[in-house]
Amino acid sequence: MSVSISRRGQLLPASAIRKLIPYADLAKSNGKKVLHLNIGQPDIPTPPAFWDAVRSYSESVLAYSPSTGMSVFIDALQEYYAAWNLEFAPADLIATFGGSEALIMAMMIVGDPGDQIIIPEPFYTNYLCFARMAAVDVTPVVTDVRDGYRLPPYEELRKLVTPKTRAIIVNTPNNPTGHVVSREEMAAVAKLALEHDLFVISDEVYREFIFDGEQHVSPMDFPELRDRVILVDSISKVFSSCGARVGCIASKNKQVMNSALRIAQGRLCVPTLEQIAAAAAYRARTEYLPPVVKEYQVRRDIVWEGLQGISGVRCPRASGAFYSQTELPVDNAEKFIIWMLTSFDVDGVTVMLAPGDGFYATPGTGGREARIAYVLEGPKLRQAINILKNGLEVYRELL
Repeated sequence: MSVSISRRGQLLPASAIRKLIPYADLAKSNGKKVLHLNIGQPDIPTPPAFWDAVRSYSESVLAYSPSTGMSVFIDALQEYYAAWNLEFAPADLIATFGGSEALIMAMMIVGDPGDQIIIPEPFYTNYLCFARMAAVDVTPVVTDVRDGYRLPPYEELRKLVTPKTRAIIVNTPNNPTGHVVSREEMAAVAKLALEHDLFVISDEVYREFIFDGEQHVSPMDFPELRDRVILVDSISKVFSSCGARVGCIASKNKQVMNSALRIAQGRLCVPTLEQIAAAAAYRARTEYLPPVVKEYQVRRDIVWEGLQGISGVRCPRASGAFYSQTELPVDNAEKFIIWMLTSFDVDGVTVMLAPGDGFYATPGTGGREARIAYVLEGPKLRQAINILKNGLEVYRELL
């Protein structure tokens, strides 16, 4: 008789973003260069203020920080959110290990095992993993590439509510689609939460990256909703500091924050140096962010315009974040991506995308889609889109 792991452990999904890395590693070992458009790892430098804060740390002992977060970090968060007309007291904020821990906390707090969370799809692939870790079930809401992945109206959302539904997650700007949720769409979410007594978990890690004059709308902007919103945030993308692993969970609901505090105390603290550096980055944001946002819009334009020149590709013009969910003219995007890594290159260079089906929970959905992360500088993006175009032409001739 052999020992076996938990059902939870068996059901944890592989990352759609990282699961094909062995193919990329093999391509590199065979002498190919791989342009990585599969992962949201920006190449934009982290703010100098971040590094200056690390270098100037002068304590002789790197000690535990408070479980809730260091005052310098919490103060910086308060100042930052105030600029967005969001007023948080210190008790409304807890530092977390990036947005990931904040999301896991939120799911554990709102639901018991077997409870349900509504999530519009395609969604950040790790939501499904986090839900399995928290032992809650995902109720997916399919959105459509043909209308830019807009959220469904209230009448469609309410059909998904059951006695076990406890929350809905809204991610704006969205990963992987780049869709920016409108006030009309968010109003439908607010109505759903109020009429069916649900929490709203608001993932706003791409808040700063909005283009074309669009406006960021948070569920926190609806006063009647504020006691049931759990805001999740991170410095990973906004300050190009994915390795720092610093974020926060924020809510005006005292029960939510009391539970989050107990989880935070159990894991002791978020890294001290990174909190100090994050606080410095927040305070440098007004100088740092405008050129960064402008650069991402330039990259968005390069990708979108390049994709328009590829026969059979369908891709809405993303209004935010730094991703484009793209429908490819192939039967199976994952097989195509593997083929690109193993069997195709242009002058020794190939491209890696993230398979689109990993961003869905509905079986059989997203199989022709791929997420493109425009995290490389302009010339490399143009090269990548050209390689993708050539690869699709050859691949389709082979079918």
